[in-house]
Amino acid sequence: MSKTNNLPRNIQSCKDNTRPRQLLTIFQFLSQHIATASMVAAATGIPQTTICRYKSDLEKAGKLWEVTKAPCKLTGFKAYYLTTNKDKAMQAREGQHL
Repeated sequence: MSKTNNLPRNIQSCKDNTRPRQLLTIFQFLSQHIATASMVAAATGIPQTTICRYKSDLEKAGKLWEVTKAPCKLTGFKAYYLTTNKDKAMQAREGQHL
């Protein structure tokens, strides 16, 4: 089973390979981490503005959760901590870890 099957259908069928590849990178990173868009950008090399655009696509598809809004560990500004791992989202909301 391909990992792209977890992505929204409109992303899977794109003719341009850059968009699905970037989205898959973001999706996979956030499945292992809880991070802000700035933290994801630093870790993946994908521009922060691009991550914000994909964030809404993943939210609409029910594949991304906002865990909490707190100061970003990288920038110090208040931002949403995100994850694509539902179990991590529920654990963090229960106060187990961030």
